[in-house]
Amino acid sequence: MQEHYDLFFEEVFVELEDNYGEIEEMNVCDNLGDHLVGNVYIKFKFEEDAKRAVEDLNNRWFNRRPMFAELSPVTDFREACCRQYEMGECTRSGFCNFMHLKPISRELRRELYSRKIVRR
Repeated sequence: MQEHYDLFFEEVFVELEDNYGEIEEMNVCDNLGDHLVGNVYIKFKFEEDAKRAVEDLNNRWFNRRPMFAELSPVTDFREACCRQYEMGECTRSGFCNFMHLKPISRELRRELYSRKIVRR
């Protein structure tokens, strides 16, 4: 299961970084609640890259489903994360209103966040 998730994460990360610009952070929610399930949050290094990504991604599909992208005022994802989940103690399970982030392997994290991209 982790291998499939890592492949998904890498595919999305590389495509978005190659097409729009450097990614500082990418998070995928592991929550089950309607407002968080399937959400992917990406922080680009430059705001104009995020704006271009939003414009383009709203015209795209992934796995036969439309994508819905929007800009977020949140700049520090740590504040939106469930501290109890990070400590393995969240009693609300997947229906928590705070983000439960699905981790990627350490090796993949190191590989993706050390990529050098050429700025267009």
